Amino acid sequence: MVTRARIASLLALQLCLTACSTTPNQAVPTTSADTTADSAQPAETQQATVTLVPATEAARKTVHLTFAAVGDMMLGTDYPENHLPDDDGIDFLAKVAPIIASADLSFGNLEGVLVDGGEPAKKCKNPSACYLFRSPTRYAKHFLDAGFDALSVANNHARDFGEDGRSSTMIALSTAGIAHSGRVGDFASLESRGLTVSFIAFSVTRNSNLLHDYALAAQTVVEQAALHDLVVVSFHGGAEGRNMTRIPFAEEEYFGEPRGDVVRFARSMVDAGADFVFGHGPHVVRGMERYKDRLIAYSLGNFATYYGISVSGIKGIAPILMVTVDQQGRFIAGHVHSTEQVRPGGPQPDPEQKVLTLLRELSAEDFVENGLQFHADGRISKLPRNP
Repeated sequence: MVTRARIASLLALQLCLTACSTTPNQAVPTTSADTTADSAQPAETQQATVTLVPATEAARKTVHLTFAAVGDMMLGTDYPENHLPDDDGIDFLAKVAPIIASADLSFGNLEGVLVDGGEPAKKCKNPSACYLFRSPTRYAKHFLDAGFDALSVANNHARDFGEDGRSSTMIALSTAGIAHSGRVGDFASLESRGLTVSFIAFSVTRNSNLLHDYALAAQTVVEQAALHDLVVVSFHGGAEGRNMTRIPFAEEEYFGEPRGDVVRFARSMVDAGADFVFGHGPHVVRGMERYKDRLIAYSLGNFATYYGISVSGIKGIAPILMVTVDQQGRFIAGHVHSTEQVRPGGPQPDPEQKVLTLLRELSAEDFVENGLQFHADGRISKLPRNP
């Protein structure tokens, strides 16, 4: 059987023999107007893949990577009225930045768009359940300063200002030095400690890497796993609301929109070669499990949302999830850093660790043998789990 490392080595050797040079991972996207269909489109905006020679086998045996992952982020909107933080968002992530930056690679979900001006393309069928989020392009630097390496632009607000708005977001992130994934065919290729990592973001939003096209999603992961040492998958799925903490193990909907079967999706991503899978979208946290020695977090909730998204009660608590894996992607250990949002400030450490308690309870309720032990200090360790 040809291993992932072997495939990567052969690819690297072939590229070296043909004198190919390494290209940077910040492609500037171009796009057309917001008129495309829901089905997958040609990959116009795929980021250039960084081609790296894998570490030697001796070195690979000792390599561990630590990922940090968070849920939804929207640092303020200036549409339809100015609801940006008083300090222009500069310190909104300051209290949690040291934790995020301590990981080898850090990921999150960017709700809304980064665009200067423009009119929305999104039409609201139900105004009571419809919000539009537009942040200035300069806010991309706030995410960089907080320590983020890659962000998802696959969610139900990524197209609030059409595909042109999403293109603006992608350009702003790339310019700031942050990778992105979300539009169909758009994958981030990263490197840390001599290992290559593919970051792939999925959602149910049109022109995105589709969550609910399970076969195509699995094939995408297979292809990326053949080119990288590790694969991290982000997904925006599941119904929304404070009563949506429990996983139904079925197809979900929200105001008539299909939101996918998140367990079917996440486990099939691991089956296809993903090494860490995390979700967001319900605006509350959901349970976790260790599946085939890979960690799946089904929703990381609202992490940093300044305006327009409720943060009352359980909607205002969220983890910074740290996950350490070995060079083969196997879960080694984790840590839940509990945070809470107290407006008008951004997320801050929660000494009461409310989200840790909630995650422990939800994981036990939804997955009787979840393969994880949640310790009082926030650590996550392995427990035996039957197949």
